[in-house]
Order: sequence, then C-alpha cells, then structure tokens
Amino acid sequence: MKLTRKPLEFFIPMKKIPTVTHQEKQVAVIKGKPHFYEPPELQAARSLITDSLGRFAPKEPFPGKVRLLVKYCYLATGKHKKGEYKRTKPDLDNNMKLLQDCMTQLGFWKDDMYIVSLIAEKFWADLPGIYIKIEEVS
Repeated sequence: MKLTRKPLEFFIPMKKIPTVTHQEKQVAVIKGKPHFYEPPELQAARSLITDSLGRFAPKEPFPGKVRLLVKYCYLATGKHKKGEYKRTKPDLDNNMKLLQDCMTQLGFWKDDMYIVSLIAEKFWADLPGIYIKIEEVS
C-alpha cells in the first residue's frame, strides 16, 4: 500500500495540561434509566483541548492506519529535571482517551480504530504543552 499523506506534527503550548480524565463521566438515574453526563470540569477540559487542536485539524482525515505519538510535557519545577519521565498522576491512558476523542471529533481520522500504533509519554520540560505527531503506516 502506498502512503499518501505527509506526517502531521505540532506542539500545543499549555501552561497547565488538563488533569481531569474521560473516566470522570457521571451517571444520573432519571425515571429509572441511567443517563451519563460530563461534569463541568470535564466539559472545560474537553473544550480547552478541542479549541487548542482545532487549528491543526486537517482538511481531510487521514485515510487509513496511523501511528499517533503524543508527548505530554509538564513544567519542570524543583527537583524534576527537563527530559525526566513524569511518574505521577494523571495516568497516561486516561489522558489519551480524552485527547483521542477530541481528535476524532475534529476529523484527524474517520474513527480512532484507525490508530494502530500508539506511543504516549509524559515528561518534565521547560516548556509545558502537548507534542503530537500523526503518520500514516502501511
């Protein structure tokens, strides 16, 4: 299969990366039926991520399988050094679900099932934010 797209690579500076996770959806029982909703903190995090990603959204979604590389860069303070892995919360898998949902909503790909390779890391850094690289794979 011939690859048709150049990789898409960008950095989103963020003073404070949202720590609320997709897992924090709430449920309310109304007339005996469960209704799921997002609390205000999750809505705000989703809005911030979606707004930050919007200017990088491609005109057309990636057409096939992709590798998604994400590096969360948290501001290095005190005892933490630039480039050192961050081993404290939030958990990467929780952060990734919200990010992937926002990227799917913005049309980076047709469905997140097309992400066949996922590399996610979190570091301490001088410049806080999220680095993202998307590339087509065969």
